[in-house]
Amino acid sequence: MNPTQTVRALQHREGTAREVEDAVVVEEPLEIRVNGCPFSATMRTPQSDETDRFLTLGLLLAEGIISSYDDVIEVKISAHCRDFNDSLTNLADAILADEVPTTSDKWARGIISNSSCGLCGHASVEALSAQITPLTPSPLNLDLLRQLPEKMRAKQTIFSQTGGLHAAAIFNQNGELLTCFEDIGRHNATDKAIGYCLQNNQLFSADHLTLLVSGRASFEIIQKALRAQITTVAAISAASSLAVDLSKQNNLNLVGFLRERGLTVY
Repeated sequence: MNPTQTVRALQHREGTAREVEDAVVVEEPLEIRVNGCPFSATMRTPQSDETDRFLTLGLLLAEGIISSYDDVIEVKISAHCRDFNDSLTNLADAILADEVPTTSDKWARGIISNSSCGLCGHASVEALSAQITPLTPSPLNLDLLRQLPEKMRAKQTIFSQTGGLHAAAIFNQNGELLTCFEDIGRHNATDKAIGYCLQNNQLFSADHLTLLVSGRASFEIIQKALRAQITTVAAISAASSLAVDLSKQNNLNLVGFLRERGLTVY
C-alpha cells in the first residue's frame, strides 16, 4: 500500500506556469465488517494491513462494539472487487470473541464515512453519548502540553511530502510519544492511534493520556477519546461547541489552538 501517488500538475507562480510532478495523498475505501456482517465503509489513506487493523479496532471501540482488545479474536484484512467499477477495495473483518454480544442491530450503521466526517449519517448522537462513562478529573500540565506539537510534527512524514494529511498522536503523562498516525481523515487518524494503543495495552491505565489532533476538536474526536478513557484532548485548531459541552460533562480536559507560545483551555 502506498499512501501517496505522483500526478502531473500545472504550477502557477508569479505570473508563470510550469508542468510539475506533484505528490498527492491517496484516498481509498475500506469496508469494515463485524463477524462477516457489513458495519461501515470509510475513505482513508492506505498504509499497511496493520494500520487498517488499528483503524478498525479504534472505530469498534469508539462505537461501543468492543470494550477491550480481549473482545477481538482477530481482524482479517483482504481485498475484493466492487462490481460497479471493478476497482479493488480493502476489507477488514473483525471476528469477535464468543462472549461479545452479536446482535446485528447493534452495528447496523448503514453509513459511509467520508474523509472529513466520521459520524456523517449516524442515527443518534445521543446513542453514542450514552456509551460514555465520565472520567475522574485529572491535572493539566500546560508547560508539557506546549511541547507536544513539535513532537507530533516530527512524525508527520507523509504530510511533509504532500501537505494533505491530518495527524493524531497519543502521549503519556510525561509527554512521551506513544504513537502517531496520519490519514486524510482526522477521525481515521484518531482511530488508528487509539487502535494501536488498545492492541498494545496502553489504554485504561492509571496513566493520564493526551490525544493531540492536527485540526479542530469536534464532537466525534471527544467521543472517541472518552471511550478510550483518554483524559486530555488537545487540538492545533479550535474546538466545536459540542466538543466543549461533551468535555465538560465528562471531566475531560480540552485544549485548543495549541502552540509553543500559548493555548486555550475550554
